[in-house]
Amino acid sequence: MRLLHTSDWHLGRAFHRVNMLDAQSRFIGHLVTTAREREVDAVVVSGDVYDRAVPPLAAVRLFDEALHRLADLGLPTVMISGNHDSARRLGVGAGLIGRAGVHLRTDPAGCGTPVVLADAHGEVAFYGLPYLEPALVKDEFAVEQAGHEAVLAAAMDRVRADLAGRAPGTRSVVLAHAFVTGGEVSDSERDITVGGVASVPAGVFAGVDYTALGHLHGSQAISERVRYSGSPLPYSFSEADHRKSMWLVDLGPDGTLAAERIDCPVPRPLARLRGRLEDLLDDPALERHTEAWVEATLTDPVRPADPMARLAGRFPHTLSLVFEPERSPGAPDVSYARRIAGRSEEQIAEDFVTHVRGAGPDPREQVVLRDAFDAVRADETARETRR
Repeated sequence: MRLLHTSDWHLGRAFHRVNMLDAQSRFIGHLVTTAREREVDAVVVSGDVYDRAVPPLAAVRLFDEALHRLADLGLPTVMISGNHDSARRLGVGAGLIGRAGVHLRTDPAGCGTPVVLADAHGEVAFYGLPYLEPALVKDEFAVEQAGHEAVLAAAMDRVRADLAGRAPGTRSVVLAHAFVTGGEVSDSERDITVGGVASVPAGVFAGVDYTALGHLHGSQAISERVRYSGSPLPYSFSEADHRKSMWLVDLGPDGTLAAERIDCPVPRPLARLRGRLEDLLDDPALERHTEAWVEATLTDPVRPADPMARLAGRFPHTLSLVFEPERSPGAPDVSYARRIAGRSEEQIAEDFVTHVRGAGPDPREQVVLRDAFDAVRADETARETRR
């Protein structure tokens, strides 16, 4: 069975104020064309269809168009909700839409109930695990610790129990939206840290033939059978080195697997330039970036006059300007952005406690801070779900 694995469309999202709807529409066309020309048997979409719980109307129209185009191909599609989606909104009409061959899986209670497709070699069971917010689903899965690993492990127990009751040789595919240990992150993914831990081990998905992951925006293989498709379009300059693609996966009759990357069309390449303004304007080696979306980090000791306008004269698609002045050796780094780069919300809060009273939080206080952040995240997710 041939699968086309994609995720993280983020319909409705902009890139540094550039409307990406046309590019997202072109991607949908590319997806449909690829599915038809490469004779795909099923499409899997591993969450974050939309960029926010209440998407703009134009994004909803594009999603509706995508559903119709996939259904018109007569091509089965399995799709789950991600942490950016409102599971309830995305799942409206799922039963009816399923009759057209587009199977939306947004309810955690349905993790152990697969979409069953068949080819000449037998059945393939597709299990959709929507994004599982631990604080909201811990009762559903009867876990004591509300963490990502615990709820995903419980969901996978249901998957393996159902699979064990099926005919020998039944192949299996799991769709999941999670941060799996070993994955490379970018700046455009929403933090899903709970209890100080965001990632889950790949071993959670043991026992299935292929795990189609969503959430991280870089296409990558955690293992031969556990892969992220990544987002089809860039959503931050941290993705400048990404190759935007989908996975074309051939699942053999005995569960053997072969995967090929299918490139996605992107509007422009990304370029991250760094140096003094005059050097960036004069360096002939940078000519290749004139048509790229550019993020320029200026290192001039003194902020130059009209930097954005001057950069746009050479790089007309400059979207982001950052100032990081060169400093003499030993000079303090006064940039707040640099001080907090790569640090979690909990770590920033602990740094604040240290700054205010001269000593960091003790273990008990660290638990209090962590629980407070977890409660806020759970509350935000619950409020978005109710909207």
